[in-house]
Amino acid sequence: MRKLLLLMALLSGVCQAQQRLVMVGGGQHPPEAMKAFYDWTGREDPRILVIGWASSVPDENLRIVLEDYAQYAHPPQLELAARDRDTVLKQLERSDGVWFTGGDQTKVMQVLKDRPLLQALRKKYQEGTVFGGTSAGTAIMSLKMLTGNADLTVIDPAKVEISEGLGLLPENIIVDQHFLRRQRENRLFGALLGNPGSTGIGIDEDTALLLSNGSQAQVVGRAQIMLVTPESNSLRIRLIQPGERFLLQP
Repeated sequence: MRKLLLLMALLSGVCQAQQRLVMVGGGQHPPEAMKAFYDWTGREDPRILVIGWASSVPDENLRIVLEDYAQYAHPPQLELAARDRDTVLKQLERSDGVWFTGGDQTKVMQVLKDRPLLQALRKKYQEGTVFGGTSAGTAIMSLKMLTGNADLTVIDPAKVEISEGLGLLPENIIVDQHFLRRQRENRLFGALLGNPGSTGIGIDEDTALLLSNGSQAQVVGRAQIMLVTPESNSLRIRLIQPGERFLLQP
């Protein structure tokens, strides 16, 4: 009986869906990141649901993703997400990948006050569908989401606004974007000091973090990412270069 239980546990681990995220820090989409997103769908002509709720010009954001794949022999089929729950659920069901555009992350979470829709997106990711995004579409991946409202001149948890995000990253991870280019270090440091035990990831423009199963990470693109981890009563800072792989501790 014990051997049977062990075998069942092993089989469960083998069959468990892989969860994969592509997070761009804004600016240009690195070709390596978009290729990883495409490849991780597991299809030659994937259906990608582009969610432009953060933007006032979602059609323009759709065009940008189209251009990313214009030279592919089998470009993906892109579909712009609706806003009503029933339509989005149908779109989600037939999608091989989900991409969130830039804009204002709080606008995305306004739509996702619809809890069944929020849970459907989380379930789709947990079942193995690749998710990705840029700028605001990266910010929403944290459960504790930076809204963008902050005083960047000080390191003060009280001056950094956080609300609920989509939450596809491990719960202790807080991610920031446009990071080095817009000098957002103080915002991330303040958020981490206000949430003891959390790890921060700052992703610069034209740069992406590729993440598998919440722990296996790789940096691609033009610039570095900043990894900020708690250490005793301080924060440990590490700059990770393009091409470098590392393990993100849960």
